[in-house]
Amino acid sequence: MQVLAEAPEATVLAAWSGLGYYHRARRMHRAAKMIVGQRRGTFPQTAEQWLTLPGIGRYTAAAIASIAYGETAAVVDGNVERVLTRMFGPKQSKEAVWRYAEVLLSPERPGDFNQAMMEVGATICAPRAPQCLVCPLVTWCKTRGVNPSEPQTARRRKQLYYGLACKGDSVLLVQRAHDASLMAGMWELPSLDGAPANGDASLARLRHSITNTDYDVSVIMVSVKNSADLAPGAKWFKRQRWEQLPLTGLARKILRRLVVESSQGDSQSN
Repeated sequence: MQVLAEAPEATVLAAWSGLGYYHRARRMHRAAKMIVGQRRGTFPQTAEQWLTLPGIGRYTAAAIASIAYGETAAVVDGNVERVLTRMFGPKQSKEAVWRYAEVLLSPERPGDFNQAMMEVGATICAPRAPQCLVCPLVTWCKTRGVNPSEPQTARRRKQLYYGLACKGDSVLLVQRAHDASLMAGMWELPSLDGAPANGDASLARLRHSITNTDYDVSVIMVSVKNSADLAPGAKWFKRQRWEQLPLTGLARKILRRLVVESSQGDSQSN
């Protein structure tokens, strides 16, 4: 915890790079600072105390407090919610599900009970193929099968173009704005407005997904004499340096494919 609290944010984001949901890494970092600083290295022991830390919500707070410290605190994650809505009927509000969880909770072994409920939802009361015949809760279940499915939100598709500029063993990268709504402060390849007018072929085409959007990505080799021509504030980085940067997951995927794997192939052929 001490090491995490003292680490620069950029180092934390670099270690997290590729996992997505970078706000979680930032909140975890802030929580570590609070535990080391305000709490003098002591972890919270109650759900109410855990809720004061960044990135800790109702479910996480209750899970930690019940499993680690034996507090009588019910949990509702996606698995538990599915079990309870099948037991008591699908048309339940979020608060109603939490109330059911609190009523059913074992006061003697709250941590074990919460883990058992999560495990039932993950392994038996599955979303599409529930194993009702072996479910320990089937006697009290109203649904006994799959709930009517909710209409799925249509996924969006978007085309992206990025430029790969190389100078010796360095590549050109640009940093996202620190107030950007997504992946603030992360480094990536310079984006292009569209396909090159001269029709240059893409170095690579790949797919990348973030939340509800599927991206078709084209990477174009570009020649840049002045980095400012491509992206203001762009900088050149050697491999040993960019591997330590907080890269976006897409940028890391591109560089591994076009720089790392390409160099490995060249060395093997020689």
